[in-house]
Amino acid sequence: MNRRASVAKSIIFTVGLVLSIAFVMPFFLVFVNAFKPIPEIISNPLAFPVEFTWDNFTQALEKMNFFMSLTNSVIITVLSVGALILISSMLAYYLQRTKNKFTKSTFLILVASMIVPFQALMIPFMSIFAPFVSLNNQAALIFFYQGFGVALSTFLYHGFISNIPMELDEAAALDGANDFTIFWRIIFPMLKPVTATVAIINSLWIWNDFLLPRLVLTPETQTLPLSTYLFYGQYMTEYGQAMAGLLLAVVPIIVFYLILQRQFISGISSGAVK
Repeated sequence: MNRRASVAKSIIFTVGLVLSIAFVMPFFLVFVNAFKPIPEIISNPLAFPVEFTWDNFTQALEKMNFFMSLTNSVIITVLSVGALILISSMLAYYLQRTKNKFTKSTFLILVASMIVPFQALMIPFMSIFAPFVSLNNQAALIFFYQGFGVALSTFLYHGFISNIPMELDEAAALDGANDFTIFWRIIFPMLKPVTATVAIINSLWIWNDFLLPRLVLTPETQTLPLSTYLFYGQYMTEYGQAMAGLLLAVVPIIVFYLILQRQFISGISSGAVK
């Protein structure tokens, strides 16, 4: 029995180690090659830099129009995630506290919609909403993110709210509070852990999203992921500048994750995905 347990533990450790290397290797390559001149990258991309250089970063900052792209990314991500938190939390509260066929059917449709990939909807979606995009592409993109992100966010909030006793709502109602007051004064402050989870999950995919912004945004309103695409040409690729650009693009979202990491783990462990 002990031998079987030891073998199982070794297999789990080996699989975990392989997966860890697979996840870390892209970040290692980006970090190491961002500080190398082109000849060193081509000769051995896995080696640490012999000659450190900051030229890749200065050229990447200029070519990407970094601060404009950073501003666009921040505006789109903050407004999209803020709206998702607002809409999804209220929708989940209504669906969880109101028990009838309509709310049950609505929740099932939301959950089912999570398995439909964007690529399957891309062509008809853009043909229908193209006139809306021409009015204001950033506002259109934020609106689109509500549609694609509200299902998962509502699912997370719904699971968390189901663990909050109904007696709290009833006690507040007896004191004269209406539904709006009960939600904002009592329920929503209790949703802090799952709100952090929703904020991180949505910020990660919205910040890193490439395909939908590529279809919607113009060069003047491009986000950081789109700006890194400038380094990949038809006949040549500026690998050093591309690695520096990728590093600059991921640093803000990594800092955001580290700030909310404790709340994210708390939200997951206290029932956010039940």
